Amino acid sequence: MTHILPRWAGNEYTIHAGPYTAVVTEQGAALERFEWNGTPVTVPFNPNEPVHACNGQILLPYPNRIEDGTYEFEGQTYQFPIDEHERHNSIHGLGYRSAWKLESLTDHSVSLSWRTPRLAAYPFDLFVTATYTLTEERGLQLTVSAYNNGESNAPWALATHPWLFSGFEGGAEPAEATTEQLDAANAACRLRVPADTHVQVNSRLLPTGLESVEGTRFDLRGGDEIGDQSFDDAWTDLVHGGDGRAEAVFTRPDGVEVTITGDESITSFQVCNGYGWDAAHKPAGVAVEPQTAYANAFRSGKDLIVIEPGQSSFTNIWYSARRVD
Repeated sequence: MTHILPRWAGNEYTIHAGPYTAVVTEQGAALERFEWNGTPVTVPFNPNEPVHACNGQILLPYPNRIEDGTYEFEGQTYQFPIDEHERHNSIHGLGYRSAWKLESLTDHSVSLSWRTPRLAAYPFDLFVTATYTLTEERGLQLTVSAYNNGESNAPWALATHPWLFSGFEGGAEPAEATTEQLDAANAACRLRVPADTHVQVNSRLLPTGLESVEGTRFDLRGGDEIGDQSFDDAWTDLVHGGDGRAEAVFTRPDGVEVTITGDESITSFQVCNGYGWDAAHKPAGVAVEPQTAYANAFRSGKDLIVIEPGQSSFTNIWYSARRVD
């Protein structure tokens, strides 16, 4: 018997506005592809293959890691499964694992929803909506809302995980590329993150302290070249503008400048360039991740959002591109 199977990522929803095109998947409400004037802004992923390095995913109800998967909240202890085995952490939440329901689709906007599953690790009843909207002037806006449908407070944090295309000459989906070639392309890109503080971590990538970026290699405020170095780090104490927004700016050698903007709920950016990773599992770019909280927030409580019953939390993130040469 022959079966016609859906793509692993489920249905794909394509939206357009002016020079922008975006493709969003049913699986995890993920950003599969984002282009400006036909050139990739983010590294696309193959909807028929496992997604490498959380490319394009929304990470919720927590981003990054929880030490040993265990956390306490309002007098109760909870245990997530360990899914980063080499470091014995839980990683990147639940939402990316599930199929989301299509709520609405137009030429320039798509909205999907997801209700948290009834799990002992997270027995909180949240109804989450992710809406992607394209405009010719502003690019792509992602709005994530979480409504607490339960009877108790709920812990909450989120991030998005786009890998920004480096402009690698082999293309955003290189069939054959070496680790050294991909690292060299990343090194030539420039990155500005408006953050005064770097989050120090241990070998498990869990926070151990904070340090000023002044005079260190972690000072990204000037937008210098990334260079030949490894990043898998968070930056906090963001400088928000008068409109409450914080902007990270990524500039490729080909003159394409990508800006990721977070609203006042964004308290940090995570940056990962996959330095030295096996090329078979390494996106051709740099992950620049706006976060409402950095690693271990469910344990530390740092920047953790608590949603009361009947209340909602909202986060807005924008992605745009332009040519600066």
